[in-house]
Amino acid sequence: MWILDAVASNRIGINYGRLGNNLPSPTRSIELLQTMNAGRVRLYDADHEILKLLSGKNIDITITVANDEISGIAANQHLANQWVYEHIITHYPNTRTRFVLVGHEVFSSISTYQDLQIARDLVRAMKRIKSAVKAQGIRNIKVGTPLAMDMMEMTSPPSYGSFKPEIRELMLPLLRYINGTKSFMFLNVYPYLTWFDSQVVNQTGISLDFALLRTRNESYTDPQTGLVYKNLLDQMLDSVVYAMAKLGYDDVNLAISETGWPHQGGSGATRKNAAVYNKNLIRKMSMVPSIGTPARPGAVIPTFIYTLYDEDQKYGSGTERRWGLLNSDGSPVYHVNITWTGKRYD
Repeated sequence: MWILDAVASNRIGINYGRLGNNLPSPTRSIELLQTMNAGRVRLYDADHEILKLLSGKNIDITITVANDEISGIAANQHLANQWVYEHIITHYPNTRTRFVLVGHEVFSSISTYQDLQIARDLVRAMKRIKSAVKAQGIRNIKVGTPLAMDMMEMTSPPSYGSFKPEIRELMLPLLRYINGTKSFMFLNVYPYLTWFDSQVVNQTGISLDFALLRTRNESYTDPQTGLVYKNLLDQMLDSVVYAMAKLGYDDVNLAISETGWPHQGGSGATRKNAAVYNKNLIRKMSMVPSIGTPARPGAVIPTFIYTLYDEDQKYGSGTERRWGLLNSDGSPVYHVNITWTGKRYD
């Protein structure tokens, strides 16, 4: 039987996306991750070349089942077994796979019949992947799925947090599964986007310092709970905590599958702000003992920074392609230490 270290730790991870036509090779990319002392890496697929390159490295690995594979796996345990064998067992245990994420933001698009079917098949696919992993005697790989904050109907104040009505029937079996397997609710959570919307769209004026995790003298008190918030990230995380509790699940673990700050392309998107956000994020999430959030004090929240490189082939707004920690030549866009050394950044 193969037993792994605990998956919950304070080691900071980095998302390794490859939607660019000018990016360093996988070999060079793994070397850069090691140089940066990244504790975790998240892949948006389960690429064999990259998994081979990660063999023997002191990096915990998260791999992904593509959205278009979900319904097939949900319907057929043999397909799940085959996927696990090809992408985990053939590289195991020399590659330190810790998380398998099934899909990507599956609940964000359920307007078509096909998308809705994928969303309905999600938990069944997760169960089949987990069953295939357990059948190999592996007990410490967690299965989850990353969800975007657009699943929320309300996030402020945090105690008012609630999921959109149209996804609550989908959320219940997911929460039941995550809770039952002691996995994590993986969140793609971006204070930048909430801050940007507050400035440009809603004119509510969330302060930049609050969004950048600068804890100085500013705070917000939840009128219902009395909990005091010193940054926007904690507010957003705790809104999910309260939304889950409203559905009867008040102790589901949280993980951050994506967070970061763009360094170019829009209001507030500067190298300085990106450096401040990520340095403060690393400091907060690397603390021992863990800080957690006001509603979850002391909780360990596995965290992945978005992203290793700027990706010039991504669609979307100007900022969409400008979240990278590194330039295409491997040089840093701005200086940031993935391993926190005790210095306070604010």
